[in-house]
Amino acid sequence: MRRMGGPAPCVSLTGTGKGNPTIRSRVRTFLAGLVPLFTLAHFTHHLLTALPVPMLPLIRDDFGLSYAEAGLAVSAFNVAYGFGQLPGGWLADRAGPRILVFVGTFGVAITGVLVGLSQTYIMMIVFLVLMGVTGGGYHPAASPTLSASVRPASRGSALGFHLVGGSASFFLAPIIAAGIASVWGWRGSFLGLSAPTALLGIVLYLLLGRRFRRPLHAEDLSVEPAGEAQPAVRVRLRHLVAFMVMVVLSQAVLFSVVAFVPLFIVDNYGVAEETGAAYLAIVYSAGLWASPLGGYLSDRLGRVKVVVAGSLATAPLVFLLGQVAFGVSLGAVLLAMGVMMYTRMPASESFVIAHTPEHRRSTIMGIYYFAGMEAGGLLAPVMGYFIDRFGFQTSFSVAAATVVGVVLVCSLFLRGRAPRPDGVLTG
Repeated sequence: MRRMGGPAPCVSLTGTGKGNPTIRSRVRTFLAGLVPLFTLAHFTHHLLTALPVPMLPLIRDDFGLSYAEAGLAVSAFNVAYGFGQLPGGWLADRAGPRILVFVGTFGVAITGVLVGLSQTYIMMIVFLVLMGVTGGGYHPAASPTLSASVRPASRGSALGFHLVGGSASFFLAPIIAAGIASVWGWRGSFLGLSAPTALLGIVLYLLLGRRFRRPLHAEDLSVEPAGEAQPAVRVRLRHLVAFMVMVVLSQAVLFSVVAFVPLFIVDNYGVAEETGAAYLAIVYSAGLWASPLGGYLSDRLGRVKVVVAGSLATAPLVFLLGQVAFGVSLGAVLLAMGVMMYTRMPASESFVIAHTPEHRRSTIMGIYYFAGMEAGGLLAPVMGYFIDRFGFQTSFSVAAATVVGVVLVCSLFLRGRAPRPDGVLTG
């Protein structure tokens, strides 16, 4: 297996010898490389991991849970999912991405079957933990590998398209699962989606094996046009740490809110559980187009600007979530939340990867995902406790204020022009 992300040769994609590829050749190279394959892998990975939140109202009713106990179910998966990122990133830097992608798809399918067969709350918690552990290695393996396969100037766009795969799962899975659950219950949803996940996992394992065994081509490398090598300068560790803290904490607060959207819709508006699950798909539908947009904007405007603007715009939307009426107004707020969430994601990943030594990218990305999952998982039961005590509106208002505070404080440490990265971190 060859290592991805090695030194890129100077390749002219136009054949003119000038090192100035046309738009058509860039698009062809972009689509002929690893981007479509990893987008499919991302879709497969999240078919089952997207289910705990939309199925939460049905799980709550089945086991008679409080809001805090319901939040603990989501937390169990996400905490385990976060811990799985650490060994996953370490292994990806040493064993390569193929095996991690297989475990993150086929392995998740097997644990999804176990979740569907669980008969008690404790059994479900245990199997959700196993699902989180098996799925933890996918992201730290996929994102650095994909970013190394495209031009540095297109890194945000590639990661944005990669997120379309996950967005499609989070959009389609609640709708499909709601339909299955209306007939066979929430357990049937996990069992029903495990079969295509397992099949696609095997297909991806075979396809990745062929791609990594064939000779090197321009579309599999970070193609740097001749004469445009970037000077090596140092990166301030302060910028990387402050940026990661800002992204992790703001995303964690938003996740803790989104985790309770189905329950909020069911209990606040008195609609069916399946309706609450389907409405959650509105949030994730934005990722089908907002992720590529966010990647494009981060490549053009700057990653920090996109993340800060998106985070600040999320806060009033979280506040409005507890104020609007059911129907079009609620759908518009949920859609806008999804747009802000998915616009930030490729910019965040691109910044961390660009400011990380190449041979440690999977390890650092594992830490990044670990922190995000752990923070989100731990905040979910805390949000449930606040909802039990103070209700949805007050809890959402506190969450909105927290996001603003986190972004403003961290922005103070990001002031000034960050130097261009060469993978050398300094204090």
